[in-house]
Amino acid sequence: MSWSERQRAMLREMGIPAFWPVPPEAPADAPTLPEAAPQARPSPAEAPSSDPVRRPEAITAAPPPAVARPARPEAKAPVSLAAAATAGVDAILRHRPEGIDQMDWPTLRQAVAGCTACGLCESRQQTVFGVGHEQASVMIIGEAPGEQEDRQGEPFVGRAGQLLDRMLHPVDLTRADAAASRQVFIANVLKCRPPGNRNPLPAEVAQCEPYLMRQIALVKPRVIIAMGRFAAQSLLKTSEPIGRLRGRLHEVQGTPVVVTYHPAYLLRNPVDKGLVWDDLCRVRELLLS
Repeated sequence: MSWSERQRAMLREMGIPAFWPVPPEAPADAPTLPEAAPQARPSPAEAPSSDPVRRPEAITAAPPPAVARPARPEAKAPVSLAAAATAGVDAILRHRPEGIDQMDWPTLRQAVAGCTACGLCESRQQTVFGVGHEQASVMIIGEAPGEQEDRQGEPFVGRAGQLLDRMLHPVDLTRADAAASRQVFIANVLKCRPPGNRNPLPAEVAQCEPYLMRQIALVKPRVIIAMGRFAAQSLLKTSEPIGRLRGRLHEVQGTPVVVTYHPAYLLRNPVDKGLVWDDLCRVRELLLS
């Protein structure tokens, strides 16, 4: 069988000489298939050794025409926790409300409730401002809201909160309504819950610090109790472990600071409850002096 005139014309258009191998004759009863567009064959170096037909080296497959694609908008990558941890503190602090050190209680509460200066605002259910007597003799500072605190908007709830109540009662302190000499004010270093209850990042602590410092200035407590490692280290600007910080008297804004373990820690390590009792007795002595 020889090439048809149409096939020869196609070969000439493709630049293939007339001696190109002729396809074998198809059986008479074979179904007629539509002619497919010619496809590029592998180069001689790539063709398998079992292929009896070799394309002449002078013949190369034409590259497919370039198709113009619409440009995709560049997606903005989310800020990772690692990037937030190493981000410059100044870059975060410039988004804080101004004049925090002059705010009264209502203005400060509103500023904290609407704060969007760091990524914690995206995952919180609500901020945890603090509770208690606004002129309390004792101010308790914890680390950061947990799951229950984030849900209820109040610090030290759940089992840790119940243990705190039992700890305060023997030294004549309470979070319930009472006189300023007995009712405490409770706040956290962070006002928003870190996702998964992870440790606070340095930039997050720096962001919330002016809110806490203003709360201390407004309460004017006689004694501050720092509960937990992060609360103590953040408040005292130190990296010393809590075991070395407790048992010593510290000072912030001219106010004595007693460092002790967090109630959540005591739930896991009840053997250290005696140490916390010693710390609370120290608080009572300071109040009576």
